Amino acid sequence: MEQSVNPLGRASAEIAKGATPVLTLSEADVTECIDLRALLDALAEGFRALALGKVVVPERPQLHIPGLGYSLSMAAWMEGMNLTVKIVNVFEGNLALGLPSHLATIQLFDPASGLPVCIMDGTYITAVRTSGSAVLSVRALAREDARVATVVGAGVQANQHLRLLPLVRDFTEIRVVSRYADDAARLARLHPGVRAMSSIEEAVRSSDVVCLATHSYEPVIETSWVRAGTHVSSVGVSTPGSEIPGDLIRNVALYVETADSFKPAPVGCCELAGLDPSHGTELGSLLLGRQPGRTSDRQITVYKAMGIAMEDMVAADLAYRNARRLGKGAIATL
Repeated sequence: MEQSVNPLGRASAEIAKGATPVLTLSEADVTECIDLRALLDALAEGFRALALGKVVVPERPQLHIPGLGYSLSMAAWMEGMNLTVKIVNVFEGNLALGLPSHLATIQLFDPASGLPVCIMDGTYITAVRTSGSAVLSVRALAREDARVATVVGAGVQANQHLRLLPLVRDFTEIRVVSRYADDAARLARLHPGVRAMSSIEEAVRSSDVVCLATHSYEPVIETSWVRAGTHVSSVGVSTPGSEIPGDLIRNVALYVETADSFKPAPVGCCELAGLDPSHGTELGSLLLGRQPGRTSDRQITVYKAMGIAMEDMVAADLAYRNARRLGKGAIATL
C-alpha cells in the first residue's frame, strides 16, 4: 500500500487543545446584560426563525433523581449564534434551603471549532425567557384595548411577569393574586402600582389578560371565570398535573411554542397529551403572518408554554454580546 504525506504535518496524537480562555458570567452579570425590551424582540425573532426551520433544537433528555428532582439538558443552534447548551436542575426542596427551585448553567461553544467560549449562570435566563415568551404572546394576542392584567402566582415567574407586562400594553391596572394572600402582597410591594388581590376568581373574572405562573398540580382557575375576549397564558410546569383547566385548552384558540409541545413529557406538555397538534398554532407562525391571531374581540386565546432551548439560546446570546461590549465577567482558563 502506497504511503501518503499527512497534510497537517503532524499526527493527530500530537495535537492538544491547550489553554483555552473562557468568559464566565455570574447571575449578576447576566442580569445586568439583558435589556428586557431587547429580550422580547430577540425572542420574537427566535420564534420566527424556529417556524422557518432555521433553529436546530433536539429533544431534551431528562435525568430523574427519585424523591428529589430532575435535570434537563437543552441544546439549540442557529446560524450566526454560538452552540448553546443549558443544564437546568429542578429541585422543589431547595426552597426550604433558601435556594431557587430552578438552577441552571449555560455553556456557549464556537460553532466553527466547538471550543468553549462562555460559561454563564442560567438561573435568571430561565426565569426571564419563560416569562418573556408568555408576555410576547400577550403582545401578539391580547386585545388592543386590553387594560387589566392579572398574574396568578407569587413566585419567580410571577415576579418576572410583573416586570415585563408594562412593556407590551398600556395597562391601567396590573394585579397579582396567589393562593397565599401574604405572598401576593409582598410581591406587589416590589412593583409600584401593582395591586394585590385576595380572590383569584374575582381577579380573573374582571381581567382582559390572565397570566398563570404557579407550580400547582391542579387548575388554579375555572374556565367559567374567563370572560369573552380574554388572553390567558400558562407557564407553570408540574407534571402530571396542570395549573390550567383542560377544557379551557381544548375549547379555545390555542398557541404553543412548537408542535413538540404535543409530545409526551419531558419534551412536551402533559396538558396537551392526546390532542392533535393541529389544534395548536405555533407562535412563530403567527408572528410570521402565516397563521391568524385573534379573530374577534370576544375570542378567548390561550398560550401554553413548556420552555424550549431556542429561548435560552437567544437570551444567552444577548447576555454574551452585551457582556463583551461592556467588559463584564471574568476570564477563566480551561
